[in-house]
Amino acid sequence: MHESQMSRSHQFLHPRTWKRPNGYANGIVAEGRIVFLAGQVGWNAELKFESDDFVAQVRQALANIVELVAEAGGKPEHITRLTWFVLDKHDYLSRLGELGEAYRGVMGRHFPAMTLVQVGALVEDRAKVEIEAIAVVPK
Repeated sequence: MHESQMSRSHQFLHPRTWKRPNGYANGIVAEGRIVFLAGQVGWNAELKFESDDFVAQVRQALANIVELVAEAGGKPEHITRLTWFVLDKHDYLSRLGELGEAYRGVMGRHFPAMTLVQVGALVEDRAKVEIEAIAVVPK
């Protein structure tokens, strides 16, 4: 394996013979303080949903993650893993362009290791997505 990108505390893993992933990293090696975040849904700081739109909820969930990481002294580029739980994978797949725009608007061009799973339900009835995150903030 070799590194395709490297910051002071994060190394993105990508074997030379593998095709480049689009919008995520296969793996990241990082040093620093590990920050574990609970799953974030698309509601605001008042725990209220402002929209039932899938992309709007993704944007808000990501914004919540970035704000929580900032509480630990981190930035979006310190996020090493995102796990997405969606009610309908077709909401995700059919709106990739809009999702990419919303994602980059919050996260920039940082693409951590990611997994997306379709689930039968989420605890919050209005939620269409829940995203868990792990960050490694440099010491």
